[in-house]
Amino acid sequence: MRTRAWYSRLAKIAAKTSGRPATFVLALSVLIVWAVTGPLFGFSDTWQLVINTGTTIVTFLMVFLIQNTQNRDTEAIHIKLDELIRATQGAHNALLDLEELEERTLDEFRARYIALAQAARARRAQGDFDTDTPEA
Repeated sequence: MRTRAWYSRLAKIAAKTSGRPATFVLALSVLIVWAVTGPLFGFSDTWQLVINTGTTIVTFLMVFLIQNTQNRDTEAIHIKLDELIRATQGAHNALLDLEELEERTLDEFRARYIALAQAARARRAQGDFDTDTPEA
């Protein structure tokens, strides 16, 4: 658990830091310095390898940090949505934790809600309201 907490803290800090304007300016500065030093090193293979290696390493690590941040944010959104469903009178508790269901079951739920949306649009086109609970 300590490893996860350590990684989670690192991922949060890295995500916040990498998204700041100062970090962008730093990265841009590194690229400018690299480009300016090109003539000094005769645009050699080593000169090119430095930037290629650096950007590859940064990109590789950022993929994992971004995925961690995205997973955490998605999980929080799912929990919040589950709580809204659970706390809303008339809501279907069967919709809780949908992200864990098989694709076929999700397709069945989706088809049901597509049909409800189509019926509501048809009623609305006739001047009716679409803010009811169809099952009531």
